[in-house]
Amino acid sequence: MEQRPEVRDSPQDWVAEHVRRYLATDGEQGHDYLGYPTLLITTRGRRTGVPRRTALIYGRDGDRYIVVASNGASAHDPNWYANLLADPEVELQVRAERFPARARPATPGERPRLWALMGEIFPTYDEYAATTPREIPIVILEPPTPEPAPGA
Repeated sequence: MEQRPEVRDSPQDWVAEHVRRYLATDGEQGHDYLGYPTLLITTRGRRTGVPRRTALIYGRDGDRYIVVASNGASAHDPNWYANLLADPEVELQVRAERFPARARPATPGERPRLWALMGEIFPTYDEYAATTPREIPIVILEPPTPEPAPGA
């Protein structure tokens, strides 16, 4: 039987603590972080192949989850974003529910509406956009489409 590598949580202590609390309580503690909804995302390291997990603020667009690769207005994209560009198959946890999803950057046509959606959830994104030289990516996380029931 193949051993799956152990998931590594964010190297930032406060994020790793948030993730541990979220996992230990199935999101009862941690889903609402400082008043913002958060999920856990696990990506595969683009160089190491090691699963990496972090917590992110999210929004909903129908059945899809939306996250922003702000990296706190840093001049470079977060590592989790580079990882999902290399391998878009991710795992999500929203409260107690865990499921696979496929990640993709929002298209230029989708971006304005989704940026507005996320700005309503976390208005600081607009401040970040004004202070970083890069265009902050918006990521769409699409859970698998349920298979139709036989005979449906």
